[in-house]
Formats: sequence, structure tokens, C-alpha cells
Amino acid sequence: MKVISTERLPIKMWLDDIEDGALAQAKDLANLFFAKKWIAIMPDSHQGYGMPIGGVMATDGVIVPNAVGVDIGCGMIAAKTTLLEIDIEEVKKIMGRIREIVPVGFSHNQEPQNWSGFDNAPDIKIIQQELDSARKQLGTLGGGNHFIEIQQSNEGHIWLMIHSGSRNFGFKTAKEYHNKAKELCEQWRSDIPNLDLAFLPMETQDGKDYYEAMKYCLLFAEASRALMMEKSINIVQEITGCHVMEKVNIHHNYAAFEHHYGKNVIIHRKGATKATEGLKGIIPGSMGTNSYIVEGLGNPESFMSCSHGAGRKMGRKQAKKDLKLEIEQKRMGGIVHGLRNESKLDEAPGAYKDIDTVMENQSDLVKIVVKLKPLGNIKG
Repeated sequence: MKVISTERLPIKMWLDDIEDGALAQAKDLANLFFAKKWIAIMPDSHQGYGMPIGGVMATDGVIVPNAVGVDIGCGMIAAKTTLLEIDIEEVKKIMGRIREIVPVGFSHNQEPQNWSGFDNAPDIKIIQQELDSARKQLGTLGGGNHFIEIQQSNEGHIWLMIHSGSRNFGFKTAKEYHNKAKELCEQWRSDIPNLDLAFLPMETQDGKDYYEAMKYCLLFAEASRALMMEKSINIVQEITGCHVMEKVNIHHNYAAFEHHYGKNVIIHRKGATKATEGLKGIIPGSMGTNSYIVEGLGNPESFMSCSHGAGRKMGRKQAKKDLKLEIEQKRMGGIVHGLRNESKLDEAPGAYKDIDTVMENQSDLVKIVVKLKPLGNIKG
């Protein structure tokens, strides 16, 4: 851990290679009058909107929509199976079948999906407005860095892992309340370094509504991952006859009331995973590198948090410009994948930080329980 002490609050960082843009954003966070104790920057951190991805912030009495992010509830689910052997043809067959039943990219389901949570949606305008669309978004993967992956652990077991969020449902909610926060901060000429960090006081109706809407989007994202996993596991079971031994389902874009250092605060985790002592977590690498199942160590200095993945080391445009397709395909040796042309280079292994370095940098935040090697990858 390194500490920067030049701002109103310290910035505690678990990395050496923070980019200038992310560091500038961390300094903006550290100068917010409502931020508490310090800003924690995880080892996968890179520049985001307003707040760096891989950032953790405690606030007193206010909530910052952009410190949660536009993909509210984005997270991971992983399932360990009884299967100990699988060949490449079975991997291809499973991935082909999954592609047939799980919409990816901008695609949605043709029919509304069933989820009991739809019957308990909060009476908040943006939620009610987007509910019909959300019924067809449930159980869809999305694009960008979202993925479905078949993996084999260092113990030999075959795992399935899925990375996805709240789709357009969460995006619309985030956008709605970030705009409300900006209007409020402009109206009251709030003393903040950047309107991308506009906030909502929790005693206001908008603050309360955003918090309730955000929590509902978390439930939606969790249910969406669970539905995709259920469908994917059914396919694996049909083809191999295996059974599921355990599941882990977590999110890494959210805010929550927590108790730290003797005070109740709102912890914002944007691209960061909760890592209380003994809590199971998931830290994926890139599509060509290992992923990890971990247990939190409950380190109070990171507000009991850890990274949410490897983290990008270059932006999408730079990756498409600078990376070489042949080199990245070689890095994918032995893995069934869809990295077939330059348009996919923004998600190539070379666009991401070295996951093993990331894990070394947070050895005081989590301990590794299982190491997972990719066998086949479906990207959104």
C-alpha cells in the first residue's frame, strides 16, 4: 500500500502503475467535503467517469451516483461442478448451445422472463418506466467486458463463470439520478471539484429514491446472473451429466450503509468487491488469463474491499490501434474463443493488467482459495 498525502484526505493505493487520469480522479475524491477517512484505490484501478474504476469511498450522509457507476450491480457468478474432465469438442458444444439461449451484446430476450422480484418493484418513476423492458433484459449478458467462461480449477474441477450487470435498466436509473444530482449541485453551487461527482443528500427524497432504485437494480443484476447460470449449467449437465457443488454470486458496483471506524457511513464501491473476513469473492482475469475465487481478509484500510478483476491498462480505442491480432490470438492458445478480428482487440488479454501482479498487490486484502484456468470464453 502506498499513501498520497497531498490532498484533504489521504489516498491509499494498492498499486504502482496508476494512470494520470485515474490519479487525478482519486485526488478529486479526496477533496470532497463529505468524503471520510481516506480514499482507497484497488490494484486494478483505471480511469472511469468521475470516480476511477477500482475506487472505494466512504461518505457521510450523501450518495454519489457516479461513484456507483452506470452499470449498477455489475458483478460475478461462479459455479463449481463435479466434472473433472472435459475435452475441447465438449467445450465447443457447450459454448455453442449457450450462445443459442443467452442473448449477448445488444440483444434481449424475445419474451418477458419470470422473476418474483418484478412483483415487488419500488414505486419509483424510472423503475416503473423501465420495468417492461427489464422483463426482456433479465438473463442477458450485455457487451463490453461481460463474459461467460468455462474454466478448470487447480483442484481439477470444471467451473462456469459469468460477468454481467443490470443492463439498460441500471444504466437508465444511473443516468436519471446523476442528472438530478447535477441539477441539485448546480442549484446550490456545491463545493465539489467536478460535476461528475455530483451527490444527493440522503435526507432528500431523490437521495432516498436513488438508494432504493439502486438496491432494486442490484437484485435485478443478481437474478439476471443466476438465470444465465441456471441455463448454462443445464446445458453442461445435459452434455456431461455433472452436478453443481457450490455457487458464488457477488456485485462490484454499488453503495451500502456500513459501519467503519466507529461510524455509520455509505461505502461506494465502483469496480471493487466487498472483502470482509471469510467472505467468498471472485476476481476474474482477462479472457486469456487465470481467474480466482478468494476469501476476504477484512482489511479495514481498504474499507474491507478488494479488486473486481485485472483492470484495463489501455482504453478500447488504444487497444484496437496498438495491439496485434496474431500476438493476442497466440496468447489465447488452447482456449476456445471469439477473438477472430481486429474489432475484438479491445477485450484482448493485452488490453488488461497482469492478473498475477494484481493479486500480489492485494495479498493483504484477500487470500486465494481456487485458481481457475480458462478453457472457453464467450464475450458480449
